Amino acid sequence: MAAALAIITWAPMEAQEKVNIGKSNITLQSDRLTPEGLWAMGRIGAYAPNAGSGKIVYQVGYYSVKENRSHHVLYLMQADGTGQRLLTQSADNETDPAWLGDRIVFLKGGEIWSMDSNGGDRRQLSHTEGAVEGFKFSPDGNKVILLKSIPFHDIIKENPSDLPKATGRLVTDLMYRHWDHYVESIQHPFVASVNADGIGTATDILEGEPFECPMEPFGGIEQLDWSTDSRQIAYTCRKKTGTAYSISTDSDIFLYDVEKKTTRNLCKPEGYVAPAVDATKTLRHQAVNAPENLKNNPGYDQNPQFSPDGKYVAWLSMARDGYESDRMRLCVYNLADGSKRYITETFDSNVDDFCWSDNKDAMIYFIGVWHGTENLYAINWKGEVKQLTNTWHDFGSLKMLGDGKRIIAERHCYTQPADLYLITPNFKKPEKTAINQFTFENKHILDQLAKPTVEQRWVKTTDNKDMMYWVIRPPHFDATKKYPTLLFCEGGPQSPVSQFWSYRWNFMIMASQGYVIIAPNRHGLPGFGSEWCEEISGDWTGQCMDDYLTAIDDAAANLPYVDKDRMGAVGASFGGFSVYYLAGHHDKRFKCFIAHDGAFNLEAMYTETEENWFSNWEYDDAYWNKDQTANARKTYENSPHRFIDQWDTPILCIHGEKDYRINATQGMSAFNAARMKGIEAQLLIFPDENHWVLKPQNGILWQRTYFNWLDRWLK
Repeated sequence: MAAALAIITWAPMEAQEKVNIGKSNITLQSDRLTPEGLWAMGRIGAYAPNAGSGKIVYQVGYYSVKENRSHHVLYLMQADGTGQRLLTQSADNETDPAWLGDRIVFLKGGEIWSMDSNGGDRRQLSHTEGAVEGFKFSPDGNKVILLKSIPFHDIIKENPSDLPKATGRLVTDLMYRHWDHYVESIQHPFVASVNADGIGTATDILEGEPFECPMEPFGGIEQLDWSTDSRQIAYTCRKKTGTAYSISTDSDIFLYDVEKKTTRNLCKPEGYVAPAVDATKTLRHQAVNAPENLKNNPGYDQNPQFSPDGKYVAWLSMARDGYESDRMRLCVYNLADGSKRYITETFDSNVDDFCWSDNKDAMIYFIGVWHGTENLYAINWKGEVKQLTNTWHDFGSLKMLGDGKRIIAERHCYTQPADLYLITPNFKKPEKTAINQFTFENKHILDQLAKPTVEQRWVKTTDNKDMMYWVIRPPHFDATKKYPTLLFCEGGPQSPVSQFWSYRWNFMIMASQGYVIIAPNRHGLPGFGSEWCEEISGDWTGQCMDDYLTAIDDAAANLPYVDKDRMGAVGASFGGFSVYYLAGHHDKRFKCFIAHDGAFNLEAMYTETEENWFSNWEYDDAYWNKDQTANARKTYENSPHRFIDQWDTPILCIHGEKDYRINATQGMSAFNAARMKGIEAQLLIFPDENHWVLKPQNGILWQRTYFNWLDRWLK
């Protein structure tokens, strides 16, 4: 059932190399989505509109399983979807497109290049020996921010110069590794002038400061912004290192004056000193989160954007320190008087992205999750929030087209990967908001595929609340048949089960292999109010586990096509933890389990993970504290590894050895325990992958192993 792929060979005009990675003419051998078909899809990345012409330049990544790598290219088109043309001319990756006047600027080989809108007249603007990792030009085009890495040896000491082949690392504090790498360099933003000859000498705006900007592990150029007069830069930074960094989520927005080379903190008063904290306990009840200190923005603050008139800076803001899943609000800062307003308090869910509007009715457009979908909203100065779209999709990555009236966003759902859409919002009459698709990157593949069907179902939980779960049915569904069924356990633990499209946990490919998927929006997920979302902290094995069983029991009892004798449970991260826990508490509901990068032994994970704020907030206490809270005792006593004696069902454990969030020893321990107990088990271990699986051949191996295991026990 593999897809037959006819790959276009790129004939570069510059390097005269060849790369067999590009948009493919594909003839599928089946109308069911397969792993090979999934990896043949183009993936839309960064995009940028031109304010004057209405043209849009955007990035697409193509993946070759044979070559085990990707190729990223740039396209240009009009906002109405016409005039699409490929701009990339070489085998080099070209990424991060933006506009500098009527010219396109982009990254290639760690340098900034420019070209005209036809893809010609290419010029290299920066000369840094390939050091540029991100950039943003000032509105007047005369300056640019460059993101570059600098050596960092405050925590991992530099080895003696006479031992050049030594591989040891001398570590002196926490946060010596993050996500998937050892921290021996950090990013800093540099400012340089732009002239006819290119980009001049760059100045480090954090010169001498041992702090990263943007922030690890996912921050990028979106964490910095230019003022409209090109004189100031707002940037995100957590000015902490070592243990202080590892237990705190306190990042701030700083304002840097380019001419004066001065910096001020927009979140905290001058001279602010954070209260002392106990690093072995949750910050929830410590002085840093006392009501009188919350005005000082002790939580995550990130992604600043100046208003079009230059009078305000808005950013995403969490209230409390140490709580990485606190509700994300929109903060608006008045540059004239220093006042702050949290304008989305009436929206009881997260703001995930936003953009300023020139519309006199709506001040800011934003996207947020509610009831399992990520839709577009608008808010005005009065704090009135209006939902502008209402579809079973997820929107993402908002940008104004340039006229201040229309928005570009990507949109995806369970049956369609991301494409770009032009949205014409209508604040007064939201139902008249227009949504028009203008890229169709994978239409040639999707048109050959039969689609699963999707529905929402609501059920009462054991605490008498209303819970929504998604039901995804196979293509060519036959209501007279019974299907093997999967309970999907979400990660996070506070990530929404919305209409996501994943290239690993993909509901369309699961359904296409003949499975029904039950995906609950259990307690602990955003989009159902803050109370529902926060009930999971300190209660990982209580109500949320009951919710999983409530959903699968409701499906087994009331959906006649669900085969209650052929059910499995699958999940990653907290979902993997959920699988490990359910393996000891499922009363023979399930015939097999799959856990990817899941926490298995919570005592071990407490000191293994690099972001200690997470364990502190979720567990309350270090496991050695004698004065533990009741929640802490409950958490450790209910760690999945304590219930191995009740395991009796085949399990597949998957883990990446470069996963420093949940270390690979967790998956190895679960597998070893299962085998020592005589339970059928497999371990799929990736020495070169992190919390995700990113390499094409590893991705195919993941999918094949996943479905081989399910088919073995459920078909």
